[in-house]
Formats: sequence, C-alpha cells, structure tokens
Amino acid sequence: MFDGSKKKMTKDQRANRTILRRTLFLMVLFGVVSFAALLIKLYTIQVSQHERYEELALQQQTRSVTVSASRGMVYDAKGNILAISATVQNVIISPKDIKENNLNIDLIASGLSQILGVDKSFIEEKAKNTASQYCIIKRKIEQDTEQKVRTFISDNKLSKGIYLEPDTRRYYPYGSLASHIIGFVGTDNNGLNGIEALYENQLKGQNGRVVTAKTGSGTEMLYKFQDYYDAVNGENVTLTIDTNIQYYLDKRLEEAIKKYDVQNGAFGIVMNPKTGAILAMSSMPDYDLNNPTTIYEQDKANELKGLSGDAYQEKLAALQLQQWRNRSISDTYEPGSVFKALTLSMALEEGVVKESDTFYCGGSAMVPGWNQPIHCSKKSGHGSQTLRKAVENSCNVAFINIGMRVGNQKFYQYLKSFGILDKTKVDLMGESNSIVWDYDNFCKNVVSLAVGSFGQTLKVTPIQLITACAACCNGGHLMQPYVVQKVAQENGNVVETHAPVEVRQVISEKTSAQVRDILESVVKEGTGKNAYVAGWRIGGKTGTSEKRDENTGNLITSFMGFAPANDPQVIVLIGLDTPSARSGYNVSGGTMAAPTAGSLLNDIMTYMKVEPQYTEEEKAAIDTTVPNFVGLSLDEAKKVVQKKGFGCRTVGEGLTVTDQIPAYGSSIPSGVDVVLYMGGKKPSESVTVPSVTGMTAEK
Repeated sequence: MFDGSKKKMTKDQRANRTILRRTLFLMVLFGVVSFAALLIKLYTIQVSQHERYEELALQQQTRSVTVSASRGMVYDAKGNILAISATVQNVIISPKDIKENNLNIDLIASGLSQILGVDKSFIEEKAKNTASQYCIIKRKIEQDTEQKVRTFISDNKLSKGIYLEPDTRRYYPYGSLASHIIGFVGTDNNGLNGIEALYENQLKGQNGRVVTAKTGSGTEMLYKFQDYYDAVNGENVTLTIDTNIQYYLDKRLEEAIKKYDVQNGAFGIVMNPKTGAILAMSSMPDYDLNNPTTIYEQDKANELKGLSGDAYQEKLAALQLQQWRNRSISDTYEPGSVFKALTLSMALEEGVVKESDTFYCGGSAMVPGWNQPIHCSKKSGHGSQTLRKAVENSCNVAFINIGMRVGNQKFYQYLKSFGILDKTKVDLMGESNSIVWDYDNFCKNVVSLAVGSFGQTLKVTPIQLITACAACCNGGHLMQPYVVQKVAQENGNVVETHAPVEVRQVISEKTSAQVRDILESVVKEGTGKNAYVAGWRIGGKTGTSEKRDENTGNLITSFMGFAPANDPQVIVLIGLDTPSARSGYNVSGGTMAAPTAGSLLNDIMTYMKVEPQYTEEEKAAIDTTVPNFVGLSLDEAKKVVQKKGFGCRTVGEGLTVTDQIPAYGSSIPSGVDVVLYMGGKKPSESVTVPSVTGMTAEK
C-alpha cells in the first residue's frame, strides 16, 4: 500500500510541475511580447514618428493662424507703383464655437448675408459643420465692409463665433496699363501671369504665424500662451517700362483700331535700341488687372451667352487665355516689307550691293522653280531705280535681286545672326519661336530665298523682329531684350540687377550708319512718309503682309520706326491686325501703321525732351508762342524777335515797349511780323471783318 501511494503522489507532482512550468513560460512569453510591443510603440512615438505625433499634440493644444506676408511691389522705371498689396480681412465663422456658445445661427447668417452680399443659405450650410472651427465666408473684404462686420459682431456679442483674419489683396493703380507685362495674382496671392508669375519667388515673401494655446474643447487661452512669427515681406521688382511711354503707346493703338476699323486687335513695342530695355509693350485689346477674369471685348463676351455648365466654363477659360495672351511675344506673323531692313543690312555688309547700283522693276519677276511671276506692290512697275529709291519704293522685284546676290547660305546665316531662328530670351512668360524653313531645304530652294528677301513665307514674333531691326540701326549690336531692371529688398538692398547684354555684333557700325540713312529717306520720300513729323529725324520701314494660314485674304499692316535717325534713342514696332477698307483708308502699312508710329514717336521724343531739329521750311510753318515784349528796350526786344523767327515793326519813338500786337501768349507762324509800340498807343477801336467766302485770292 505504501509503495503504491508514494508512486501516485509522484505523478501528481510531476503534472503540477509541468503545469507550473508551462504557466510560467506563457507568463514570461506574454510579458516579453507585451514589453516588446510596448517598446516598439514607444520607439515609434518617441523616435521614428516623433515629429508627426509632436505636430498632432501641438494641433490639439494650440491654434495657429497664418499671417500673410505682404507681396513685393512692382515699379516702373521712374518709380511709379504698378502693383501693390494692402491689408484686407477674411471673414471666418467657427461652427463648433457657435454651437458651444449657443449663438443664434439665423442672426449670424442674416447679418453676414446682408453685409457681405453672400447667400444666407450658404452661411447656414457652413454653420452645420459643427466639427469645424474654420469656415471662410468671404475673402479679402475692404476696410469699410470690415468695419460693418466688426460693428455687427460687437452689437450682437458674436465674438466667440465670428472672426476676422488678416490677409492681403493685390491692387493695380493703373488698371489695364501694361497688363500683359505685369500679370496678376489669384485669390491665394500667388502669381498667375506675367511678371507676377515669373518673379513669384521674389515677390511672394514668407508668411508668418500667430500660435495660441487652446483648451480641450478648442477655446483659445489668449493669456496662457502666445507666439508671433513675423512675416517676411516680398522683394520689390522694378521694370524698364515707363508708364508715360506705355500710355502713349496704348493711346495711339486704340486710336488706330477705331480709325482704321481694325478687326483683330493690335500690338506694339517700344525699345531702347542701344540696351534692349523694353520701354512699353501692348497687346490690344487689353484687360483690367484688378478684374482679370472678366472678358472685356464685347464680341468675345457675347460668345458666352446661352452657354451653361461645363460648356460655359470651357468657353470662358478659352476666352480668358486668349485675353491674357501677350501677342507681342507669343504670336507669330509674316513680317512683310519691314523685313527688308534686314535684307538691306546683310547685302550692304556683304558688299554685294552699293548705293550706286540700279535695279529695274517691270512689275513682276520670274524665279527658277516657280512657274508664276512674283509681283511687286506696284504692278505697273517702278522702272529703273537706285538702291535708295528701291528701298523708298519698297520694291519686291529689287529685293528679289538683292536676296539672290546675298545667296541662300549667307541669307540663312544672317537669319541666325539677327536672332530670327532663336527665342530672344526676354524675361517674360510665353515667348514663342519663329517658323522658318529648314536649312537644307532652304539652301536648295531659290523661291524661298526670293520671297524671304521681302519678308514672306517665314513667321516671326514681334519681339524677334524689333530686336533684329534694333541691331540694324544701333551700330550693328544684337541686344537681348528685357523688362526687369532690378529686384530689391524692402529696405532697399538690391539683390538682382539686369545690365544690358549684347548677344553678338551682326553688322558693322559703317553698314548700320548706311542703313539708318537709307531708312530715313523712306520716311522723307518713300512709303513711310506718313510717319514724318516736323522737327524729328525719323527712319523706318513699312510692311503689309497676308495672313496666309487663315486663307481669308486678311492683312497685317505694320511699321518699324526709330528716332532720331542719326542717333536712335527709341525704336518702335506697330502692327494692326486686319484693318478694314470700310474705314475709307487704303489698307497698307504706309497709310495706317506709319502715321500711328509717327504720332507715337512725336509723343515719345517730346516727353524725352529731345531737341527738335526743324528745316527752314518747317520753321516757317510752325506756330510759335508770342513772348511778352512789354518793358524791354528796342534792342532787347529785337534780339528776342530774331531768336523766335518773327519779323518786327515799331510804332512810336519811346525807349521801351509799352504794348504789342499780337498779344503775349498768342500763337502765330514763324516769320510773321509783330508790332511793338514804343510809347505810342495801340489802336483800341474794333472794325468789322468783311466776308470773303467764295472770293478768289486776288479779290
């Protein structure tokens, strides 16, 4: 009995020990696994995802409000402000705070709707999202509206549900002036077009923040904790654009569009030919930078009528892109006879023509490889003419001959040298390149050389053409065009500056002087005579080109001009897209674009205070303001009379002038006599002027 009992106890003990060992093993294993999982979780929280959880904790414990940086200003060359930012306010509601503070939603929605012009239902819908503490009701309200909101909040004790958040708004004091250069910003103050977009990094600055502690329910603890991180304002950009010259360009283009019934707008560029600095650039029609999304051309706006939904949005977007397009750098066109300035320059530089050469024009020319005659603008022909006269006449037949003398390979090399084959790299967005023949095909094709010599079958951008023409008249230097003069910090420290960049020397100073002289005769005696303005030496070249890609027969009339012709300070290019014969004018560059450019150059020369140089004939025809002679001695008065170009008669024998005819301040032509009263009395009686209407000059 004893032995059996002892054996049975041993088995129980062994079973208990097994159970105990297993239990202990499982406990240890569970503890190790749990501790390992805890370690992994702690490692994740404290090390690998420390920043994420720290950010979540901060979001839970603090409220952060962005303080917008003030965007840098844009100035013109004279320091006039073209773009500026001002502080405005965003109106915010906190649905969560409204609920927790038991505020009247109907009162809030009604009041804000009336003040802000926002639908009441929109505000009520936003207020339903009670999990949110931040719902924007309206952005960028002005100061007068801001004051109304503040009064509404104060009068109705709604400060725990409605908030005002500082923001900035972009203003353009000159409206549409230089709109295609300056560009504009979006609702988030990021640049979307023009200089605003291209210089976004310099202009935008760096936003600041206001960080405050908050309770678990989200209520701000203003005196518990608050940090303020200053915003860094953007840098200021100064352009080469002169607002006065830009105004003159816009004005003259608008006048031309109306006068010549121009159907598809116009473009114009004014450049300093010596530096490449753009003084003005326009694409018409333009738009107001303060409301850039509005379609301003009525014919285009009418295209939106009757559309809705996606169709409306797609059409609106297409019209906006068209409105914002800077055609001076983005559109290409056949330059026509303006291009002859380049052909003339390369031929003179290569020595294949000289001024004593003569060219015969019978009205057309036959070219190998083309079975039809290529006509001149004067189909009856110009007859025999010198080189100068051929340029004055803008004779296609003569320029075919000149182009043939240059030859295919040299002609193409000069296209490269004049920058026609490459973008100019002007510091603006959206520049296109020319559309020109392939080199190998061009060198095998005499016809392309023939028509290319007078600016047909190749397409260039206006900025490419004016840059190349500037090289023709500035001494032969191809300059890189630019519109940004400098970038400076708020304190005035200049961080970026643009110096003139010469790309290459294309022709010699001697050749350039010849070209200037010949192109001046185009304005004096040739097709550009309508650009002539008394007192100014203007050189230039007219152009009339077909829009072949449209197959409509429509034309672009253009004129390139520079002044003073002997030492150019400015060069302009004017293009009128599809002027109408219904205007009563002959559709050509000489009758439409030339007078537009002449008036513009007169504006600019006068503004720049360039001294006019009148011929004797011009002096005689120009009205001059009569100075005040009263009180002067006879000798003193005669000196003034002589200087002004007047004649002089005296009445009386006194020592000083006591009166005069015409009166001081009158305008009379030079050469007219003034009457000086030397102590005598000026007649006071009036007489009736008889009617001479219908009489001959002798009668």
